[in-house]
Amino acid sequence: MNEENKSKLRLLSQQWGASLFGVARLEEIPRDQILLPARILDQLPLALSIGFHLSDAVIEDIENQPTPLYFHHYQRVNILLDTIGLRITSAIQEMGYQALPVPASQIVDWKNQKGHLSHKRVARLAGLGWIGRNNLLVNNRFGSRIRLVTILTNLPLEIDLPTTKDCGTCRACLSVCPAGAISERVEDFDHLRCYEKLRTFSKTLHFSHHICGVCVRACQGPK
Repeated sequence: MNEENKSKLRLLSQQWGASLFGVARLEEIPRDQILLPARILDQLPLALSIGFHLSDAVIEDIENQPTPLYFHHYQRVNILLDTIGLRITSAIQEMGYQALPVPASQIVDWKNQKGHLSHKRVARLAGLGWIGRNNLLVNNRFGSRIRLVTILTNLPLEIDLPTTKDCGTCRACLSVCPAGAISERVEDFDHLRCYEKLRTFSKTLHFSHHICGVCVRACQGPK
């Protein structure tokens, strides 16, 4: 039944435009890193991670800063992912279980620039990739050219395992980062420098989102 439920939801997500699908146990993420009530985490212990492969043509147009085309694409993809999240939620509820879609891009802790939970960390646990030197999820097929959404549920589902892969010898993102925030070691990523550059882009380019895309373009996954 768990495998059957998972196959059904994977097929539905693909029909609605998703490129990636995985399932993780939410308990693998420390509770103090999730900005949701404890009762919700107790009631909905599993997390669906769904990814969308961004347009390569849009990403390839990025050079030293985000483009208006990327800004629009970013917005529309977030809307699509939220729509997929709502549809998956509806499907789960029709099956007699509970589901809670977590917005693809919503800041609830502005001081620390955090959403309800980290989509990329859920995706890593769900086997969709690993956290790269650029502090983004890196998928073996799409690199970092993806956006993510998460749905919490109590529907019995087969769990995926995290990948053992990493960036290996690839360092394509290090030299191109306009903020100089990316280091050799993943744990040395400079969140503050990255955020300050995003703020600058948002202000000077008049974008309502803090985006960049330069390292997204550079990261095409392992060769």
